[in-house]
Amino acid sequence: MTTASAPVRFVGMEWRDVELVQVATTVDTVEAAQAIASSAVGRRLAACAQTEGPITSVYRWDGAVQTDTEWRVVLKTTAALAERLTEHLVREHSYEVPEVVVTPLIGGNPEYLRWIRDETADGTAPEPRDA
Repeated sequence: MTTASAPVRFVGMEWRDVELVQVATTVDTVEAAQAIASSAVGRRLAACAQTEGPITSVYRWDGAVQTDTEWRVVLKTTAALAERLTEHLVREHSYEVPEVVVTPLIGGNPEYLRWIRDETADGTAPEPRDA
């Protein structure tokens, strides 16, 4: 796991007008996808998370083209929590350089968008205790 900080870089638009975002990452196992989704939602850093996979990822790493099976995790949150969620995902991730990308949600079902706001609250839920 990496411990590097991961500030969110908003580029290409006026982010001050964005209230809600979707954050995506990929992991190497279905168990890792479920764990990272549960930890983010449990801490109210995201209202919800969907896991998809397996998917095939093709990428360059260490000078060579790699192909791996991964699972995608897509989370919905507020723009105000995007940086904290990104930091959480990077901290909990097993990859040296995890993919974490943030995209704006520019519309949708108003009741669903309100629900995202309500369920993320301020992201101050306590860390869950081990059972």
